[in-house]
Amino acid sequence: MELLQLHYFRTVAKYEHMTKAAEVLRIAQPALSKTISRLEEDVGVPLFDRNNRQIRLNRYGRAFLQQVEIALGALDEGRRELADMLGKEQGTIRLATPTLNRLSSTISEFRKANPEIVFRVTQIPPASSGDMIGLLERGDVDLCFIAAPLNQSWIKEKIVFKTEVCLAVPITHPLAGRDTITLVETENEDYIEYHAGHPFRQINEAYCVEAGISRNIICEVDEPSALWSLVQAGLGIAFVPRNTNEDPSVKLLNIQSPICKREFSIAWNDKRYMSRASGQYLEFLASYNQHELI
Repeated sequence: MELLQLHYFRTVAKYEHMTKAAEVLRIAQPALSKTISRLEEDVGVPLFDRNNRQIRLNRYGRAFLQQVEIALGALDEGRRELADMLGKEQGTIRLATPTLNRLSSTISEFRKANPEIVFRVTQIPPASSGDMIGLLERGDVDLCFIAAPLNQSWIKEKIVFKTEVCLAVPITHPLAGRDTITLVETENEDYIEYHAGHPFRQINEAYCVEAGISRNIICEVDEPSALWSLVQAGLGIAFVPRNTNEDPSVKLLNIQSPICKREFSIAWNDKRYMSRASGQYLEFLASYNQHELI
């Protein structure tokens, strides 16, 4: 079994299309087919189900792919670790985050002091914690910026930002004359919320459970900008972080009870090698913690 075979197999498994995989790998399709057939002979089982020109990864292939990902990931980690030791790696940080604007200021400040370090940022849908876990498990990213715990024993998480949560109300709303409020007083109000499964939705629901209220949710969104726009339009009220850009059409009320805060963490796979560049960025974020980013 050769390393090149494993690289080719992973690509074919990704596309489940021999011609497409050959184009990506820039080799002739017959040569790729021969390589995959030879790999199947080596492992003793077919890795794909074939129907005319269509191929599908079968249960043997899926099981083998998991181990191939681990093996290739370990080799890549070894290369990065040796490059770090020799001082030859200029430094690349592979970061996954649900929204780009939350970390943009820290990346900008960090790169002022470390211009040789490059960021490769992957934007993940806010509700896709499973995607985050998969990226960390495969070693596709070094760090993930998260708003809710990933709850995996092999994932380490470090709180890097905290912010107070307020209640945003349209300036025309009767509550806009207030500066503070308790959640109990909002039980009959119309709320703008995130879709079920969104980490902020889970956090907001926890506030309401603590307050002992049920809410009338009239609209669900995916993005903070959409939530803010609907509050501006006067459709309802919503939970927002304290340092949201204030607007004359919206009033932010301090929530007296219960205490409402959000915590944001950086997560990484504790079983994988952390590059020197990623470690530097983690240290930088710890010193940046005094700022409320979101």
